[in-house]
Amino acid sequence: MNFNDHNPPHFHANYGNFQIIVEIKSGIVEGKFPKRALNLVLEWYEIHKEELIDNWNSLIETGEYNKITPLE
Repeated sequence: MNFNDHNPPHFHANYGNFQIIVEIKSGIVEGKFPKRALNLVLEWYEIHKEELIDNWNSLIETGEYNKITPLE
């Protein structure tokens, strides 16, 4: 997530020269990623969807967020 970002709530992911944006509420993905990397990002997203929404709201309201653990 980026500070002062635009709606709808989303997060950015980078892998080498590839970049995607994942809309948090719907899971819609914009951009291109290698299939294996995309599957890992989407697995992480499913696990942390509620935390992502909470962080988005917190960033908008207070400018603060909580770190979300990476996929192991």
